[in-house]
Amino acid sequence: MDEDAALARSPGSAPTAIVVMGVAGCGKSIIGARLAAALDAVFIEGDRLHPPENVARMARGEPLTDQLREGWLDAIGARITALAREGQGAVAACSALKRIYRDRLRGFRGDIVFLYLEIDPVTAQRRVANRKGHFMPASLVDSQFAILERPAVDERALTLDATRPVADIVTEAARVLAGS
Repeated sequence: MDEDAALARSPGSAPTAIVVMGVAGCGKSIIGARLAAALDAVFIEGDRLHPPENVARMARGEPLTDQLREGWLDAIGARITALAREGQGAVAACSALKRIYRDRLRGFRGDIVFLYLEIDPVTAQRRVANRKGHFMPASLVDSQFAILERPAVDERALTLDATRPVADIVTEAARVLAGS
């Protein structure tokens, strides 16, 4: 099934729950914030929902385990659900690197669409190394690629090249997600 057909809704409407996913440095936050603005949805910065223990662990250069991610994924899923109850669309930035993480999020809302920002390890490593004031060190990029499971064909997902200009990614994602 082609991505446009798999993701399309009625013309002019976008899914109410979108998770912008991928490894560190792929642009989840900037793409997510701009996509939310384009779709008149609320942006959820997943990094802000990590418990302090997770942030401290990552800042020390220690990757998170599946168990440590559970509460964080639940916080994101709960926020998406709360916004839906208020009649608001949501675009969340969340790595969602494994299928089990995406399944956990879908447990909150089965209609979540994932926007996978695909990037190569060298570019991701460079971008993370150049960030200022973020808790995630570049040393963890390789661990993210090691566990990354690209969305499968049976998942509602759109894959875009994260090395393209931000405006181009947002325009294409908004077009496809709105079903035009």
